Amino acid sequence: MAQARLFASLALTGLMWILALLALSAPAHAQQRPTANAPGGWQLCNETSFVLEAATGKPNGSAIQVRGWLRLRPGQCVIAAATPLVRGKHYVFARTSLAHRGGRRQWGGDSKLCVDRARSFEGNNPSTCSELSFEERGFREVQINKRDSWRTSFAEATPYTIYGARTAGIQRLLADAGYDTRAASGGIDARRAQTAIQRFRAEVNLPTNATEDQIIDELERRAQRRSNQIGLQLCNRTPGKLWTAIARRRGEGWESRGWWSLPPGDCARTIDEPLLQGTYFVHAVMESAQGDRYLASGGDTFCTSPSRFAILGRENCGARYYDVSVFAGIASEGREGLIVDFRENEFLKPGVKPEPTGTAQATPDLVAPASSSGPVAPGGADADTGATIIRPQRLPGVPNTAAEQGKGAARQRPGAVLPATPRQQNPALRPTQPSPAPPSAPADSGAPR
Repeated sequence: MAQARLFASLALTGLMWILALLALSAPAHAQQRPTANAPGGWQLCNETSFVLEAATGKPNGSAIQVRGWLRLRPGQCVIAAATPLVRGKHYVFARTSLAHRGGRRQWGGDSKLCVDRARSFEGNNPSTCSELSFEERGFREVQINKRDSWRTSFAEATPYTIYGARTAGIQRLLADAGYDTRAASGGIDARRAQTAIQRFRAEVNLPTNATEDQIIDELERRAQRRSNQIGLQLCNRTPGKLWTAIARRRGEGWESRGWWSLPPGDCARTIDEPLLQGTYFVHAVMESAQGDRYLASGGDTFCTSPSRFAILGRENCGARYYDVSVFAGIASEGREGLIVDFRENEFLKPGVKPEPTGTAQATPDLVAPASSSGPVAPGGADADTGATIIRPQRLPGVPNTAAEQGKGAARQRPGAVLPATPRQQNPALRPTQPSPAPPSAPADSGAPR
C-alpha cells in the first residue's frame, strides 16, 4: 500500500527537543511507528496534534453498519475494518477529545449518518436517528474498490508526519494540562518543555521507563480533569429538552451565542477557558407538549436567531433581522469555573415570556456571521495509492458537550449562587467509555432549532 504523501519541513524547534527528551527515557519499543507495511484492511491514521475519536460506516448488504468510537492518539494508526474489505462506499467522522481546549474540531463531510454522541456503539444505521436517541453527523465518504488495503489520514492545516504528530500532540497536551512550555517569542522553550515533562512525571508518579503512549494517556486525563474545573457548563435537570444560549462581553462589545441542545440529564460546556468576567448571561427554552417554556429569571436582552448563531452586539436586533431574547445574569464571583443547573420549577408556563430588567450597559454594534457547519474541504483521494486525507472542519462557537464532572467548579442556578461542593455522579447519565479517554458528543452543538 502506497503512503499518502504530506510534504512538510520540520525545523529543529522545541518540538524536536520534546521528542529527544522522551526518547531518552522511553524504551525502544515505545518509539515504534506505523509504517507502509502495516497489515491490510481500512486503516485510520491520526496525523494531527490532537487525540481523536473516530466513527465509521461500511456497507452491510443494503444497510450501512456504523461503529464508534475509535480512539487515536497523535501519530497513531488503527484498523477500522479488517481484510477482506467490503467493496463500495465507506464513511468516516472524527472529533477531538474534550481534553483539548479552544473548541471542538471535527473531520467529516456531507453524508448523514447516526451516532450515539456519548457512548460506544455498533450496528446498522437506523432509518431515523431519533429511533435510538442517536444524533445525525456529517461523515466523509471513502470509496474503496478492488483493494484490501486502504489508508485514511486525518490532517491539520499545518501538515505533520506521523512522527511529528506524536511530538506536537505531547506539546499540545502539556499546554492543555496547564504546563507552560512557551518562550517569550511564542515558540517552544526547550528548557521549559523539559521542566514541564519532569514535573508532570513526578506529579502523576510515572516511571522513568514509561512509554510515549502512557505519557499521552496520562496527559489527556490530566487535561480532561483541568477542563472540568474551568469554563461554563449548562446542565439540564428538567424532564424536557432544552435549547440554551449564552452571552458575555467580547472586547469592548457584547456577544451572544447558541444553540446548545440538551436532552434531559445532559450538560454542555459552553466556555472552555477560565472565567475572567464578573457576570455571564444564559438563556434557556424548554420544549413541552403545551409549547415552549422560558426561563423565569428576568435579565438583559440580547440578539438570537432561530438557527445556530454567533452575534456581536446587542442593539437593533430586529433591524439586523435577529430575534430579541431575555438572558439571566450569572455572577462568577471570582471563580474560574461555573455549572448552571436548569430545573423545571425555574421555567414559566407555556407561552409566557420573562420580562427584561435591562441592567447591562449597551455598546455599539458589530455583527458576526452565524457559525457554519458546512462540509469540510476535500483533502483528496487517490484510487491508485489506496489513501485518503481528510482535513479538519474548524467550528468556532460550536458547543462542546461533556458528561457532567463538576469537580472544582461552582454550581449555580440562574440568580442563585450555590456552594462549590463536588457534584455526585449519576451512573445512568454517564457514558460508557473506552479507556483511557472518554468519547463524548461529536460537534456537540445540537441541530439548529
